[in-house]
Amino acid sequence: MTNRRWRSERLEQLGSSIFAEVAEWKQSAIKAGRDVIDLGIGSPDKPPTAAVRQALSEAALRTDMYAYPGTHGSEAFRQEAAKWMEHRFGVKLDADAELVSLMGSQDGLSHLAMAICSPGDLALVPDPGYPIYTAALALAGVEPVLMPLREENGFLPDLEAIPEEIWDRAAFILLNYPSNPVSAVADLAFFERVLTKAGQHGVLVVHDAAYSEMAFDGFEPPSILQAEGALDGAVEFHSLSKSFNMAGCRIGFLAGNREAVGALRELKGNIDYGVFSAVQEAGVVALREAMSDQAPPKAGVLYEQRRDAFVAALQAEGWNIEKPKGTMFLWAPLPSMQWSLTEAWNSRRISREMLERTGVVVIPGEAFGAEGEGYVRIALVEEESRLIEAASRIGKFIRGEF
Repeated sequence: MTNRRWRSERLEQLGSSIFAEVAEWKQSAIKAGRDVIDLGIGSPDKPPTAAVRQALSEAALRTDMYAYPGTHGSEAFRQEAAKWMEHRFGVKLDADAELVSLMGSQDGLSHLAMAICSPGDLALVPDPGYPIYTAALALAGVEPVLMPLREENGFLPDLEAIPEEIWDRAAFILLNYPSNPVSAVADLAFFERVLTKAGQHGVLVVHDAAYSEMAFDGFEPPSILQAEGALDGAVEFHSLSKSFNMAGCRIGFLAGNREAVGALRELKGNIDYGVFSAVQEAGVVALREAMSDQAPPKAGVLYEQRRDAFVAALQAEGWNIEKPKGTMFLWAPLPSMQWSLTEAWNSRRISREMLERTGVVVIPGEAFGAEGEGYVRIALVEEESRLIEAASRIGKFIRGEF
């Protein structure tokens, strides 16, 4: 029998092995009896509203909910998503041609390059960035061109530093604000500059706006589609996972340029049958509720309270972290460690030893790209009392008090 390897080489390019390592570290800590406070994965710890849960449960009991839903998405969900885009951003969309439902934004992010690019094309993606950005390119045979996101630039890409020949060859540029992992925000003027530059070279602008409802200190993140002429050269992903605590439901949508939206719809028509109809009905209720006079507080209200409490507690323990303007994460420069200084404290070491010694899980910055070294990402996904406890443990870890 020939010795064949039943594993694609593409898998080596998908995501970061750090996430798998952190999961192993966590299991080891649990087996060792640690009380683990998991601030690693950005999964909301709250449920959707009662109205959303009620709608989902009632729809799931209906006998007409179990046919194939269709890739395009139900007309009711697409229409409500279009209404929400106009309510929230003032953006008017054709719900049939300029919007498609998704099984969460990651569904779309992982397939868009296959739909709009050909093998050998280039795409501009952020570093650090969410791992699916580069993983999707590997699946599509598209070459990534990494755009460094650095603190001195407000974690925005330096558009002028990208060579003209790269702009000429690129199929799309991908942005994400409010941003995972760097928790940065961007204003409409920045998006307008990107659209102008990209438009000069025929480059599609792809904006991942999964955290649009998680912003703080009165900031309201804009949609790139608010910019004049954006529908000619941009698409934007939205997700109900974080904004409406519906992560397990797997529902979101892509909106914008009809050719790109149509290409993704066409691709997905060949590989899946759409979002469970009962989930789409729950999504309609979530969007409708957000537009009502009795709208519940935005997700950002809770995370701003947690941010304030946790950052203050960490600062009291000697870890000076600036408050982010959005998302559910802290993008934290490594603290000044006060022990074991003969070996460098990089993001992997500090994350591993913090978990082993304190039970607090954070993600090393290198998981998100080479530019992430020197940082860790901390998710605000525990109750405030647990965050304060985590800060206390981290302070002792920084000081070597075991």
